[in-house]
Amino acid sequence: ENREAMLNSKSNRLTEALEEANRLFDGVCRAREAALDAQFLVIASNIGKEKANELHSEMSAFDSTAFAEDLLTFMGINRTEIEESDDSEDVPGGFLPSDAWQTMGEEASKYFRRAPTFHYMMGSFKSEPPVPKQRIERQKKASRGKAERAMPAQLKKMEESHQEATEKEVERILRILQTHFENDPNSPISFFDFVIDPNSFARTVENMFHVSFLIRDGLAKIKLDEDELPIIEPTKPSEAGEEDSRTGARNQVVISLDQKEWK
Repeated sequence: ENREAMLNSKSNRLTEALEEANRLFDGVCRAREAALDAQFLVIASNIGKEKANELHSEMSAFDSTAFAEDLLTFMGINRTEIEESDDSEDVPGGFLPSDAWQTMGEEASKYFRRAPTFHYMMGSFKSEPPVPKQRIERQKKASRGKAERAMPAQLKKMEESHQEATEKEVERILRILQTHFENDPNSPISFFDFVIDPNSFARTVENMFHVSFLIRDGLAKIKLDEDELPIIEPTKPSEAGEEDSRTGARNQVVISLDQKEWK
């Protein structure tokens, strides 16, 4: 509660509190009382530390008033004449001598003629250039050449594996389409029911992508039913031959599908 009063450099409240605590400690006979005394010691130590820090900061603080007084004394102000004169405030420049500012300028110029000392921030640098390590450079170039030769082969393998996976997926979808059509050739297969995965938007897009290969290669065809909705069915071998003969009659379209329409 009296923290501000104890932190005052002119107050002896902290010393008085410590003396009272020492006097009360002689009558301590219970563990709780000893714990309270230890708690008080912690608080008193913190206050003493803050008080010491403030004392140090006050000693090193810049006092502008004292600096102005010292500066006026150095410039030769005549305080006797100021006290004797009643209208000293009306005199411009006070009672400073005529060469007061020149005296201060000559004294200050001594400190501006000195060149600043030169020092290295991180030590002096070595004038000798480092010895080039030719063997390490050759090893790096050799390893780079191997890496450059290996990269095209690696990319080619990745491209081939991706293409093989796409072809296998297209073949699998074609077998599913043919199986549905063989089981019930009279019932049209809805294109949306065939490609849409109700649990995955990404999977739906992949299905439409793979089905587009079937349409491009003439293995399946899409047409509209009575309700103007798209249906899909596999092409027969005879129809596939006819499609190949009139390839120019095929139409390609781009379907826009976002998540809202998918849902």
